[in-house]
Amino acid sequence: MRSNQALRHRNLHLGLGSITICMVGLSYGFWPEKVLPLLFNFKVESVDLNHVFRAMMGLYLGFASYWIIGIFKEEHWRGATLSSIVFMGGLAIGRMVSILIDGIPSVVFLIGTVIEILFMLWGINNLRIQSKSK
Repeated sequence: MRSNQALRHRNLHLGLGSITICMVGLSYGFWPEKVLPLLFNFKVESVDLNHVFRAMMGLYLGFASYWIIGIFKEEHWRGATLSSIVFMGGLAIGRMVSILIDGIPSVVFLIGTVIEILFMLWGINNLRIQSKSK
């Protein structure tokens, strides 16, 4: 049986990932035409762009919801952790490809890349620890 401290540490990855992704998703999708020009210095001037960013918000909130389920439902922890690794790793890989092709982005995106890599590695480590404890 795992200690409460071990469970809290294991679930912290999913909890902090959920909070982070919710904040990012809401910043993209709640008012894209107002928020995105402030954050990223570009205008969202069409209904189609609003739809794209609101769909991204839905995707982010959907994953965050599953990660929260993984915290409270043991049978979903592994799937939630795997999806977090794939989600964060996919974002990080996409950003690294963009750095190679497009050059160095703003500090906000560099920080995002580092955070995504750290969450991916944290999830991989949690899976490794979990498999050793069985």
